[in-house]
Amino acid sequence: QVQLVESGGGLVQPGGSLRLACEASGFTSDYYAIGWFRRAPGGEREGVLCITQSNYQTVLAYSVKGRFTISSITRINAKETVYLQMNSLKPDDSGVYYCYAGAPGEYWGQGTQVTVSA
Repeated sequence: QVQLVESGGGLVQPGGSLRLACEASGFTSDYYAIGWFRRAPGGEREGVLCITQSNYQTVLAYSVKGRFTISSITRINAKETVYLQMNSLKPDDSGVYYCYAGAPGEYWGQGTQVTVSA
């Protein structure tokens, strides 16, 4: 059973930065992808960025291009860890950010709140 735990959310002013972390464990396949999705208040879930174990990255949300980056998948303390670096944050970036894994099958973390507000 794949398990995902997010951390790093919080309150930040517009123009600020945050780094989210996703720790994943339980992969039984050598082929998997880890990504980030978000859901704004009252909105639908939106893909942000995704990366595979072979370091192939996909930008899922055009609005974050040039501002958000996803790290390579790194093994730390027996867990696969992925970071989402978010720079030049805007109020529209606010929402709950979820870590996702396709491994195969779909797995989701519990989410971490990001609030961008003055």
